[in-house]
Formats: sequence, C-alpha cells, structure tokens
Amino acid sequence: MYYDFLVKIPENTGKISKNKRKDVTYIEYTYDRKYIPEKKYNVPLRTTIGKMDPSDPTMMYPNPNFEKYFPDVVLPDTEKDASRSSCIRVGAFLVIKKIIDDYKLQNYLGSWDDRGKGLLLDLAAYSIISENNAAQYYPDYAYNHPVLTPGHKVYSDSTISRFLSEIGEDERIAFLNDWNEKRNHREKIYISYDSTNKNCKAGDVEKAEYGHPKEDIGAPIVNYAIAYDLKNQEPLLYESYPGSVVDVSQLQYVLEKFQGYGYKNIGFVLDRGYFSRDNIAFMDKCRYDFVIMVKGRGSFVNQLILDKKGTFETKKACYINEYETYGMTLQSKLYADDEVERWFHLYHSIRRESAERTQLENELRRMEEAMNKCKGKEAALPKKYTHYYELTYHEKNGKQILYGYKEKADVIERELKLCGYFAIVTSRKMTAKDALLLYKSRDTSEKLFCSDKSFLGNRTLRVSGSNTFEGKVFVAFIALIIRCKIYTQLRKRKAEMINRPNFMTVPVALRELEKIELIRQPGGNYKLDHAITATQKTILGSFGIDEADAKARALAIGKELMHAEKPEKEEDEYGTIEDDKID
Repeated sequence: MYYDFLVKIPENTGKISKNKRKDVTYIEYTYDRKYIPEKKYNVPLRTTIGKMDPSDPTMMYPNPNFEKYFPDVVLPDTEKDASRSSCIRVGAFLVIKKIIDDYKLQNYLGSWDDRGKGLLLDLAAYSIISENNAAQYYPDYAYNHPVLTPGHKVYSDSTISRFLSEIGEDERIAFLNDWNEKRNHREKIYISYDSTNKNCKAGDVEKAEYGHPKEDIGAPIVNYAIAYDLKNQEPLLYESYPGSVVDVSQLQYVLEKFQGYGYKNIGFVLDRGYFSRDNIAFMDKCRYDFVIMVKGRGSFVNQLILDKKGTFETKKACYINEYETYGMTLQSKLYADDEVERWFHLYHSIRRESAERTQLENELRRMEEAMNKCKGKEAALPKKYTHYYELTYHEKNGKQILYGYKEKADVIERELKLCGYFAIVTSRKMTAKDALLLYKSRDTSEKLFCSDKSFLGNRTLRVSGSNTFEGKVFVAFIALIIRCKIYTQLRKRKAEMINRPNFMTVPVALRELEKIELIRQPGGNYKLDHAITATQKTILGSFGIDEADAKARALAIGKELMHAEKPEKEEDEYGTIEDDKID
C-alpha cells in the first residue's frame, strides 16, 4: 500500500536504487547484503520503499517500509486525518455493537432512516461508555470512538440537541410496542416494577411538578418507572409521569399496558409502596399474580407476626441460608371481606432486628431531645411525634405552648417486638424461601436505577424543554437495555469462573476494553496498536467474541474510518461557523 502524499527520495546512492517496471518506477532500498559461498560474492537484499512521482523524479509516494528504514523522516498528515483522533478506542464499541446486532435493535426502529437509527444508538453507546448524557460532549466522544452513523460521521452538539427534541411520541411508543411484541407472551415470567424520580429545575418541562422526592432539594420532580423481566433479565418498558402522581396510583395504568401488549401468564414483584387494596383487586381482575413486600409493623400483618412470634425463629427447617433469615408460610385473608385467601410469608432476621431496634431507639432519643428544647415554647412538631408520645400543650396569648410529653409505652413496646420482622404476600402458593428469593431477584431492577443515575449520567438530565426531556429518557432506556445485557453476561461468566476476578463488573470491564485501540498509520488506515491481553480476551469472551473475531471486527472498522465523512461543523444562528480568516 502506498500513501497518498509525497516525500523526497533519500539521497543515499549506496543503498537507493530505481527499478522501472512498465510505466512505474519503484524506489528500492538495500537493507543488507548476503554472502554466497558458492559464488564468492555478496548479493544485495532489497525492499521497495516507494514509487516515483512521474512529474518530479526527486519525489516519491512512500509505503510502510519507508517508515521502517527511515524513522526519522517526519511524514505529513493529510487534512482528512485531522477530523479523527489518531487513536480510536474500539474495544467497548465492539461489545455494544455485538449486543445491538444480537437484539436487532435497528429492526425496532422501522420508521427511522439510517442516520436517525445510527445517531440514536450512538447516543446510547456514548452514555454507556462515557457515563455522560450531555450533548455538548458527544463530539469529543465521537472524535476517538467509532460510531454507527453512516460514514462514521460526527455530528455537532447543536444537531444532537435538535435530534433529541425531534424524537416524537409516536416513535417512542412504536419502539415499545415492537419491543414487547417480540417477547414470548406464553412464557411464565415475573416482572419487577419500580420507580424513582429525577429532580428538574427546567421551567419548560411539563411533567416537572412538586411531589414526594426521594432526595428533596426543593425542586420539582419527574417520576420515572421501569418494568423488568426477571426471568429473561430484560427491561420491557419505561414510563415518565408527573411528579405529583404517587407511585401507588400509577400501577393500574401499567397493568393495562401489559394487557394491551398481550401478556397473559405473568406476575408482578412489587415493593411495599404499591401495596393497596385497589391495586390488589385490579391484579386479581387482570388475573396477574403478585409478590408484594409488607412492612412488619404494618397494620395488615403485625398481628399475624405477633401471633406466630416465637414459633419459627429458631427452627432449622425454617432457616433460609442465602439470606440468613428464618421464614414460615401461612394462609389467610388480607381483608375481612376478601373472597380468596392469600399466602403470607413471615420472616425474622437477627441482624435486621438489631439494626431496626438501634434505629428506633436513636429516633426516640432525638425526639425527646427536640421536645426538651421546645418545652415552654410554641412548637409545631411533626405527626410522628404524636405516634410515640402524648403531647401536652397550654394556650398562652393565643399560642400553643408545649408543656410536656409522655411516652406511649404500649406503642413503643409493640414496635420493639416487631423489629427484625417483615412479610411478603403472594397470590400463589409457594414456600417462604421461594417467595423471598423471588422478591430479592428484583435487586437487578434496583441496580438499573442505580446505573441510570450513576453510570449513564442521568442523575441530571440537562434539558430545557419537554421534548428534549422525553428524547433523553428514551435514549436512556435504549442504553439500559444494552447495559443490562452487559451486566448479565459478565455476571453469568463470572459465576462460571473459579477465581471470580474483580474486573468482571461493568465499569471496570468497559475501562479495560477501552484500552483496545486502533492507531492511525501515515496513509490513513488504522491498525490495532497491540495484542489483545488475557483480561480483555476473558471480557470479550463473555459476549461470544474471541480474539480472531475481535481483530477482524476492529480491522473492518479501521477500513471504514479511512473513508469516514468529515465532522459536521458547529452552527450559530446565522449558519455554519467558519474558521477565523486573516485578511
């Protein structure tokens, strides 16, 4: 291969020779001589280092051999090379591209053109690899990474922002419809459904309302929920809804969506926040099973726990080794007028009891310290104080002055007895162990929220309008599908390994794969900088990519980058911003 630029032919008459074949004159370099004993003379060993420029006999087009024997000669960079980094990080991209192809995610974007499909999936890959979602930094990411847009074109941050705002509701709904249509609706699965909220200070986001945030910073919030298939370990759908809507009232809308998708044989694993009489009745109506956590001190089950207290906490047959917990199962009605009985699974954990007793006693101590400071003063104490104490007020000058307080000993003693206990209610018969294992399996969906905020950059959405907000949430869901697959594949492979290495986590594995780099050669082509390490081979193997496959994929990307389109220039309100010109 000959480069597409000219260099001066070395002026070394002792080692440089010319060899004309047909219409091309090749420049050869004598790098050694070999003695032939039979003939008693030396034979020159030559290699071609370039071909002469027909219009200038002092210049030539070099090839890679020229770099080898004349390393001190500085080769010019072409204008095209400046559009991309000379070092392309390709390892993590190979894994993400493999998952995209395996899932056939492009097929779920049927109404999109190639540019739109590529840009959407590039933004998802960007948020996974860079752990960021800011549009302004996307060009920096694309500068040293392969992309999926046609021609590996790098788009400006203004184009990214405009693209996010133009993702329509019909396109988002169509993706979710197609994604769920391809699932196996006859398969028995349990779905973990949970929600979180995102603080939002943008004034133009319609769903940003004051509600009940998990982290209250005094700002409006937007609620965000994910339904996750626990058996197949895949996110199924996401929802964003106004911050003032409470979680317990949103569940029925989700159930209706799954009915619309055609799911029949499914159950829901839910946190205590979704426990309500209406929700239980609606799941019964839909013929959906459920597994719901209930607080041990909750009014629904506290009497059951007190009645069974001391009957199972030390029995070896009731011990659940995986969670160091004792459990038992009994059948009863949730409500007096229930038509069917449910299965109540009662649990006790010594560690949990110690932690909850300490927490309760510390909380009572803080309350008493606060009330002692308020004695003789006007005080409006929170409602929880009256749960544990009888407060005495005296009216003085039209003000309610706190005079004293008295413990509600029966309330406190009852709650101390319930420390360490919790309960799970199920609609189907199962053992206490099976119910607990099923409920604990929802930890994966909780990790999804953690990765969404911590590893996809979505703790802050950085948006100024509703359309851009919806677009970013949609991209985040696509990224969650991909990242969740990375997580499950690494975890599966790690479980099969004897040593359980610490590099088989998503953040560490991605950082290790980012070390697989393509280095640009002077002619513009890219080649792997070094051999793939044993650690990288192990990580890639988790996704069915062996060393030969990785090299072939990387080589193909390198060839594509040789013909990559130039990056899009940033635009201002008057048009394209040109480079400064000096008159």
